Amino acid sequence: MRLLLVSVFLILAGCAREPAKAAASADVAAAGRLADPKLNETSGLAASRRADGVLWAHNDSGGDPALYAIGTDGRFIGAAWLAGADNVDWEDMASFELGGRAYLLVADTGDNRGRRKNCSFYVIEEPDAAQLSPTKELVVPVAWHVPLAYPDGPHDCEAVAVDPGVAGDGSDGRVYLLTKREKPARLFSLPLKPATDAPQVAFELGAVTLPRQPSSVQDLLPLPTGRFRGQPTGMDFSADGRMAVVLTYGNVLLYPRREGESWFAALAREPVVLPPHKLGQAEAVCFSRDGKRIFVTEEGSGAVLLRYDLK
Repeated sequence: MRLLLVSVFLILAGCAREPAKAAASADVAAAGRLADPKLNETSGLAASRRADGVLWAHNDSGGDPALYAIGTDGRFIGAAWLAGADNVDWEDMASFELGGRAYLLVADTGDNRGRRKNCSFYVIEEPDAAQLSPTKELVVPVAWHVPLAYPDGPHDCEAVAVDPGVAGDGSDGRVYLLTKREKPARLFSLPLKPATDAPQVAFELGAVTLPRQPSSVQDLLPLPTGRFRGQPTGMDFSADGRMAVVLTYGNVLLYPRREGESWFAALAREPVVLPPHKLGQAEAVCFSRDGKRIFVTEEGSGAVLLRYDLK
C-alpha cells in the first residue's frame, strides 16, 4: 500500500497543471541524449560563443575538473580539462565574450550543507572546436580564478549567469548568483574580473520570488518533483542581454528584460512560464548562441537534452 501511495504522489507531482500561457510561448522537443557516459551528473550548460551547434557541459560535486563539448543533439565532441582546478561542487557555467575573445565561466558554488568557505569561479578561454576530439582530451589553462563569499555567511547556489558589461575589459562585467534553498531566493552579484586576487564579497541585490512553488500534494514528497520543485538549479542570460532564463526542478522560467532595466528588476517581475520539462532532476539550462532556443538537461547517464524553440 505504501508503494502504491508513493507512486500516486509521484504521478501527481509530475503532472501539476501549468498556466495556459505556457503552451503558446515555446515548442519543446527532445533534441537527443547525452552520448558521453562521463556526463552522468550534468549540472551546467553553456552555448559556445565560437561555434554554432556546440554546447558545453560539466558534472557536479566530485566530478573531474573538465568541460565536455556536445552537439545540440547530445553527441560527444570532446573534453577540456582545467589545469590546476578542483571540482568541489561545480553547479553552473556560462559563456560570454570579452575584449573580442570567447570565455567560459564555471561556478564552484554548490553548498548543500551551507558551510563552505571555499566557493569560487574559474574562467577559461573557450577552446577552438577544431582542436576537440572524442578520443583526446585537451588541457587548458585557467585565465583567472575568483574566490568568493557572501556578506551574511554561506549559501547554496546552483544558478549563475554572466553579464560581461559594455567596457570590453571586464571592468563593469558582473557575475550573478541566485541562491537555491531559500524562500524567496536571493540574488547576489560580484565583479566578473576583479582588479585584485583577493576574495570577493558578493553584493546582495534583493529577493526573487519564483512562481510555481509546490502544491499541497507535492509538498508531501521530499523529491525534486515534490517539495523542492520551486528551487532554482540553473540560470542564463541571452547573449544580447534581452532575456534571462531560470531553471527549477519543476519549471523553465523566461524573464524578458526591458531597455535599460537591471537584471534584478527583470527577475523581480512575473516570468513567462514555459511548458514543463517533466524531468526528474533538471539542473542545467542555457540559451542557444542566437538566443532563439533554450536547452535543458538533467542528471543521469544518457540524459535527455530538451530544446525549447521560443516563439
